[in-house]
Amino acid sequence: MSRPLLITDCDEVLLNLMPHVSEWLLEKYGYVFNIDLPDYAQAIRDPRTGEPVASECVWPLLEDFFDNEMHRQNVVPGAAAALEQIAGMADVVVLTNLGDSYHANRVEQLERFNIRHEVLCNQGGKGPPVRELVDRFRPSAAVFVDDFASHHESVAELAPQVWRLHMIAEPRMAAVRPPAPRAHARIDHWDEALTWILERLEGGPAQAMEA
Repeated sequence: MSRPLLITDCDEVLLNLMPHVSEWLLEKYGYVFNIDLPDYAQAIRDPRTGEPVASECVWPLLEDFFDNEMHRQNVVPGAAAALEQIAGMADVVVLTNLGDSYHANRVEQLERFNIRHEVLCNQGGKGPPVRELVDRFRPSAAVFVDDFASHHESVAELAPQVWRLHMIAEPRMAAVRPPAPRAHARIDHWDEALTWILERLEGGPAQAMEA
């Protein structure tokens, strides 16, 4: 066993994303993105037709943002300071849901906010890369932080010994999205999350959750 390990998502955990995407979609395409709607499939609409943008177009739109507009993103309040404190007693890995082609840009982006930790890109469920990280680091305890319930389910299945914290840093999104069923806790602010994370990193691996 070695030091504890924090594995954290980036967007809407370390950096705000969706408010900037919403602003940009209106500027560039004239689309309205209602981030306070729980269903992304209905949230982006063309006001000229009143219809939602086709679901197969949503990811290409996000890729357009990441290709050209990442400079718009801001750091979530308290995130950089929390990671600095955690790094004093644990290893930290940022596991971001982007393709490998965005790795250098994501590293540079995080460094602008004094967040300098290993960055891994991933597409699909995060259970496999979390399990690989646990195998590589062999930590005394590990915590996973992410805003998507599906990733908590994936990690719960493949790395159940990892503590799972559900965080959605954007208040309008947090208000309409329920806690992830497979997460151990839901905390949307870093000032509260820091205490929870440190306690778990100091306390050992997670126990299996009751069904």
